[in-house]
Amino acid sequence: MSFDECYLKSVIRAVPNWPEDGVTFRDVAPLFLNPKALHMVADSFSQHYMDSDITHIASLDARGFLIGSIVAYKLNLPLILIRKKGKLPGQTLQEEYSLEYGTATVEIQQDACSSGDKVLILDDLIATGGSILAASTLIRKLGAQVTEAAAIIDLPDLQGSVRLQEADIPVHTLIAY
Repeated sequence: MSFDECYLKSVIRAVPNWPEDGVTFRDVAPLFLNPKALHMVADSFSQHYMDSDITHIASLDARGFLIGSIVAYKLNLPLILIRKKGKLPGQTLQEEYSLEYGTATVEIQQDACSSGDKVLILDDLIATGGSILAASTLIRKLGAQVTEAAAIIDLPDLQGSVRLQEADIPVHTLIAY
């Protein structure tokens, strides 16, 4: 494990039995209170994608917005917002997906991307992969290509990264638990 991985793991908070018994929630909020850790995360993603052919970054409501906006800014790319149902104005597309402990629906504005666009989906973590798979479905419905999914954290025991790779979506994460 690299120094960066060890440092990031020391900053991320484990919250046992939240949001329900048996779940250990990996809280990235402390990263945003720690400028060194936030720089490490933003710089790592920015360097990784600097020479890629992506044209847009899509991030998921709400923690994905935080890192997605920083990376989009650093790479001078448009940011696509994938939001919870009912939060976006105008014409939208919706996609329902399963969570570890329920279901949810996400939306994208119909003019967020189009044919020929190459989109990186960026979120805080990959658990079951449901939200990223739903986001990829929406992006593809608009005619764009999903080039990769990235997250700060991978929870490999929940098989989300495997599900994404089986859907032909490469995965890049910084740390795993």
